[in-house]
Amino acid sequence: MRTYVLGTDTVDTSAALCDYLDGRLAPDDTVHAVNSLWGGKRTDAEAVRDGEDALNVVASRLGARAAVETHQFVRGNDPAEDLLAHAESVAADELVVGVRKRNPTGKVVFGSTAQSVLLRSSRPVAVVPLGG
Repeated sequence: MRTYVLGTDTVDTSAALCDYLDGRLAPDDTVHAVNSLWGGKRTDAEAVRDGEDALNVVASRLGARAAVETHQFVRGNDPAEDLLAHAESVAADELVVGVRKRNPTGKVVFGSTAQSVLLRSSRPVAVVPLGG
């Protein structure tokens, strides 16, 4: 019995993370799909809908094979902070995040949720490459 925490923000990310878990899930596993948004002026209705759609992909793709819980956090936290806190609260065996290819300058200027999770997590983290 394993517990996975997936960090997702789009349906494409969710699909890639589900593909990663495809051959790994057992019926007694639990998947927590997490979408974290800043809230306030930094989050519009479209971002909320995109997050909900991303969570629905995980539930529909994996729900018949394992227990799936979806969580959309809109509480002013950095997404990496929400992922790490949730992983801790459910005693996750593994965090699963996606990464997009970016140039080094883009990483410095915009940061990276996946990079922050990798650097701060005390749990195993799987990094799934995403298109673009």
